[in-house]
Amino acid sequence: MSAFCKVRDREDALASTRDACATQNPRIGCRVTFTADGAYFVVEKLDLLAVALGLAALAGINLYLTVFVTGLAIHFHWITLAPQYQSLEVLGNPWIITISGILYFLEFFADKIPWIDSAWDAVHTVIRPIGGALLAIQVLGHPSPAFTVIVALLAGGTSLVAHTAKAATRLATNTSPEPFSNIGLSLGEDAAVLGGLALVHFNPLLALLILVLGIAAFFYFAPKILRAMKAKSWLAWKKLNGPADRGTPSELPIALPARLASVFSRENVLGETIAWAVPCISGRGRRIPPNLFGALVATNEEPRKLMFVASKNGRPFAATIELEGSIVTHEPRFLSENLVIFPAAGKGPKYLFVFPRSHAALVERIVGYLRERLGEPVLQEQVALESASPAG
Repeated sequence: MSAFCKVRDREDALASTRDACATQNPRIGCRVTFTADGAYFVVEKLDLLAVALGLAALAGINLYLTVFVTGLAIHFHWITLAPQYQSLEVLGNPWIITISGILYFLEFFADKIPWIDSAWDAVHTVIRPIGGALLAIQVLGHPSPAFTVIVALLAGGTSLVAHTAKAATRLATNTSPEPFSNIGLSLGEDAAVLGGLALVHFNPLLALLILVLGIAAFFYFAPKILRAMKAKSWLAWKKLNGPADRGTPSELPIALPARLASVFSRENVLGETIAWAVPCISGRGRRIPPNLFGALVATNEEPRKLMFVASKNGRPFAATIELEGSIVTHEPRFLSENLVIFPAAGKGPKYLFVFPRSHAALVERIVGYLRERLGEPVLQEQVALESASPAG
């Protein structure tokens, strides 16, 4: 039996329990009746909370589809609302169905275009949590003002968590210029909303359990998710405001930002002097977390080493990169210019450092500088590739 079609009168639901206990010891019968009554009350409240938070979470993914499908189900009597859910009947209003359907139609297409989807998500950072909170309050009907505020905060936070997870996934996907991954993600999100609505309808407690596990997982991965969102947003902003120009000569800076200078000084126990220090974002690398805003530092005394300095969760972070036996390359990407360091032969640590598109010439200078320090001819990589290819 679904959450929306619960028994319409709690006293009627207990009648069978009372009748069954009538021939038993009166004290036992009274005890069983009291236990059943209390248990039903708790389950009923949990169902209400599960439906309220479930709709709020789904609204954080796609508010308009959630309202549109729920409204259709109520309007065409695909589901029968129990008394405690009668306040949701307003969603079956033809005007609400029409407006939510039009808005979902717009989102259906906007959600499948790279960067348009992220702009749409940015606009809905406020709309979805508010919509989720209003849906949750509508589920509860007219509770006390204090309880209304508590549920609104919980539901709004739940919607915001779902929205943030979706927006972060889209930002990560938009680093690839092809649209197919966006289309696949959008269709998957719509399917998740439809499946979530069905689960909330047929088994709200299971939906609540899945929601709690999902929120716990989000907060566990939240630092990584937020760092990734910050990095992708910053790279996109730099790309829009500073187009790459490979023809522009660029000098390697020698001064560290103040927040990173103290980190380098702490690690620089031998008093080495800076040859150059270039701000960047960490990518993949051994013992270096991705998406840290920091700087690559080269010193005059250690020609075959680099140091990456940054701040991680408010604490200083530093890692040393050994360049001996490594190859250094420059890889242009859609949003960034990447500096890649990998072993010349065999297995070994690989490192990736990300620079904005406007720093293409700067990355070329770094690559040339490091190859010179390593005694690596600039054309060595091309020669190796030519020798490995079959004779044409």
